[in-house]
Amino acid sequence: MIKTRKAVSPLDPVWEQISTEAQEAVAKQPLMGGLIHACILHHPTLEKALSYRIAAKLCSNEMSMVILREIVDTAYASDPDLIAAARADLMAVYDRDPACHRLLQPILYFKGYQAVQAYRIAHWLWLQGDFDLAFFFQMRISEIFGVDIHPGAKIGRGIMIDHAHSIVIGETAVVGNNVSMLHSVTLGGTGKEEEDRHPKIEDGVLIGAGAKVLGNIRIGHCSRIAAGSVVLQEVPPCKTVAGVPAKIVGEAGCDQPSISMDQVVPNGSDREHQ
Repeated sequence: MIKTRKAVSPLDPVWEQISTEAQEAVAKQPLMGGLIHACILHHPTLEKALSYRIAAKLCSNEMSMVILREIVDTAYASDPDLIAAARADLMAVYDRDPACHRLLQPILYFKGYQAVQAYRIAHWLWLQGDFDLAFFFQMRISEIFGVDIHPGAKIGRGIMIDHAHSIVIGETAVVGNNVSMLHSVTLGGTGKEEEDRHPKIEDGVLIGAGAKVLGNIRIGHCSRIAAGSVVLQEVPPCKTVAGVPAKIVGEAGCDQPSISMDQVVPNGSDREHQ
């Protein structure tokens, strides 16, 4: 399916397109009207829609939707970088995920996008020193989305987590900009050490489904980690690693693996690196 972008107002083309898509969705399926009006059409901006969606997803008998929405609204008002990151993440999903045909979809349906935006609020709380509330967000994100990201982890912009089931990212992990990963990825430690103990993922890295990257190691920019690999050593920039334990099997294959999303490791790939 060819994706097309509509001509919209220059004031906020992203939000205008989302609103147009929402109106079209309601016209096509009126049974979705309640959800789409509550989540999209009742709101004047993307950040207001996101604060509603995050609060609606994470609320429980332990913390009301009203309180959670106030927290998210405060975070967005205090730090404009949060909504800038949300926009970059949205475009990353739209551009890289072949199942995403509308900007509306990640906000309404994709738990990877929703979980990352909720994590960003938890991280903001962490930076404010509000650790218990940050841990509450982490707990609810894990319970609702099956994504466990420590609020102390640092994650850049333009992040796409496809399917997003069973993602684990540890406290001292760092993820750069324009990184893509699939389900069941772990960025974890190797034992009970308490200091800097988690991976550092540089810009433009693609991490395949089920890959485990363990320890305080650096994964060089624009590299690829094949599905199911266990990475225990640092990876140079622009390389492909595969296996258990992972070894270099070739070059990355392109300038931006995280954008091309090509996960196929060809046979006979530079075996001299192993």
